[in-house]
Amino acid sequence: MQHLIRTDDFTKQEIESILQDAKKFSADIKNGTEFDRILKDKIIITLFFENSTRTKSSFEIAAKRLGAEMVHLDVAKSSTKKGETLVDTAMNLDAMGPHAIIVRHENSGVPKILSNHTKASIINAGDGAHAHPTQALLDLFTLKEHFKDLSGKKIAIVGDIKNSRVANSNIELLSRFGMEVILAAPPQFLPKTALRTTHFLASIIDEVDAIMSLRTQTERHSSQSYASLKDYASDFCITPELVGDRDIVILHPGPVHRNIDISDDLLADERCKVLDQVSNGVCIRMAVLKKLIYQS
Repeated sequence: MQHLIRTDDFTKQEIESILQDAKKFSADIKNGTEFDRILKDKIIITLFFENSTRTKSSFEIAAKRLGAEMVHLDVAKSSTKKGETLVDTAMNLDAMGPHAIIVRHENSGVPKILSNHTKASIINAGDGAHAHPTQALLDLFTLKEHFKDLSGKKIAIVGDIKNSRVANSNIELLSRFGMEVILAAPPQFLPKTALRTTHFLASIIDEVDAIMSLRTQTERHSSQSYASLKDYASDFCITPELVGDRDIVILHPGPVHRNIDISDDLLADERCKVLDQVSNGVCIRMAVLKKLIYQS
């Protein structure tokens, strides 16, 4: 049984196939075409130990469009609150015969640990500051829809990179598809890396084709890094003044801190693809479910 824990769990060829399926699903949605319910009689469990709106809803819509049955485990009322271990929870759920378990957890490594104890496919919906593979896949899809060929293109990932699972997954995936990734952040938000880095976003704005802004993950900071988010925004908010009339694509995984990560004016700009990312997320997750459940 194949799992999706990290983006490198899939080969480039497998990812190309997922992108192709996502493109077809996207066209079907736009055309109002009825979907082939290829996951009819398949059961998918969501196991979210961390709050999520977009990712959970996106997976649910993706699954239902393909005909799957969804079972949501209420973690607040689950046996893990009574002392049952995560592994025991996963093994008990797996014994009920689901085809996939979608896991989100605040601690890095949990989906990988669970994948060692289940016959069902484990899909990582975000684990700590480690990985968020379907987010990176939808970001790749969004960029490829715009640029077609990503070879030689440059993207700046901006903000709280050290604490970002989205950044980790995108660095691996976008690099594999030929993009140069530049990290722009204050020193305390930068990980140790061989990638090019800068503390001054304006210094690279003329050479990048895309900007991926990240949410400042204040809940993952052991101590306050900035006097205020306003101070952070003065250096790293993506604004019309920064981008000017450049032909540039702006991405954000959400939720967006308005006027901290990206300004209101730029969120309404056609160069900002945040809502396209949300739409594309459903199509990518349909394609991932097809690959892991229908084609396995």
